[in-house]
Amino acid sequence: MRSSDLSKSDYNNYYAPYLEILGDKELKGLLGSQLINFPKFIKSISNDKLHYSYAEGKWTIAEVLLHVIDTERVFQYRALRFARNDDTPLPGFDQDLFVKASNASNWNKEQLINAYQAVRQSTISLFSSFGSIELKKSGIASNSSMSVAALGFICCGHQKHHRNIIRANYL
Repeated sequence: MRSSDLSKSDYNNYYAPYLEILGDKELKGLLGSQLINFPKFIKSISNDKLHYSYAEGKWTIAEVLLHVIDTERVFQYRALRFARNDDTPLPGFDQDLFVKASNASNWNKEQLINAYQAVRQSTISLFSSFGSIELKKSGIASNSSMSVAALGFICCGHQKHHRNIIRANYL
């Protein structure tokens, strides 16, 4: 499936910037290419910058990276529930609470890379198990309809969004 196959009804408009940043991409190829490229990006960050925040009240790079990982886990779970025909509306999650409880200050680059790779491998495995029927299924999360396919693309766009923020504001 390609990102251009999504319709506006597949996601809340809040997520549109995450999808627009991707351009027209194929989901499984994009998931795979990010698995290769994002760890290289993390490795390129100097150790002295990992726990740096560019302004008071802003997350550190390590916190941003853990946020990307945690969000992908949440979106994987949503995709699995929707693909398996669970129509129970799912709540949102408080990203700031997640970051506060992440203990990011205790994480090093190797741990972050390993966690990212494990989560992304799991995402690839999950989405590889979905056919076109499952990708078109949808459910309710954070009071909005969301398709399984959109969740996969949003994982990719969310990661790219935060990579761009790290480049622009931290490095």
